[in-house]
Amino acid sequence: MTSPRPRRSPAPQERQRNPERTRQRILEAAAVEFAEHGFAGARTRAIASRAGVNQQLVSYYFGGKEGLYRAMSEQWAQRRDELSPPGSSLPEQLRGYAMETLRNPDGVRMFAWSGLQWTGPDDDPDRDTRTQMLGSGVAHLRALQEAGRLPAELDPVCLEIILMAACMATTTLPHVIEGLVGADPRSPEFVEHYANQVALLARHIGLDD
Repeated sequence: MTSPRPRRSPAPQERQRNPERTRQRILEAAAVEFAEHGFAGARTRAIASRAGVNQQLVSYYFGGKEGLYRAMSEQWAQRRDELSPPGSSLPEQLRGYAMETLRNPDGVRMFAWSGLQWTGPDDDPDRDTRTQMLGSGVAHLRALQEAGRLPAELDPVCLEIILMAACMATTTLPHVIEGLVGADPRSPEFVEHYANQVALLARHIGLDD
């Protein structure tokens, strides 16, 4: 019986050729792979193949699939900061999140997959990053409630979840939308119309700062 080959570390020239570019190529390939298969179904071999790099580089730069997923979650947190610039109103921020179906479809699909494949906190690689990121939104809603802008009986945590679900609907409920609208739910025209409606609803319930 032949013993398995030891895992080969990437050669120095593979690591040093252009580390930032290589790292970015892996992240871009991972976005597509995770969007198509989720964390559970994604394979590092497939990610490396998409990126055109040696599979060992995924482990070298990110420590494996879980570390890569966390890096992508942190990247999304940075993207969220771009969608919530200082001075922007909450309705406009929600509109921006809803428009991500067009701007960053892989990121939205990856986020949706993480929920569909969720089996518990022990198998949730970006739980802490995600919880910290969303906690700021809950704090903002709670501040609006304390200022008398939202009814006292409304749970800010549940409202945050409702707003997130609304922003992701063109990705998570395309079959429902197509049946009701009779048009492509991911077309630029419908996504923009829908994003405007999400912002309008937020203004009507008192979320405009």
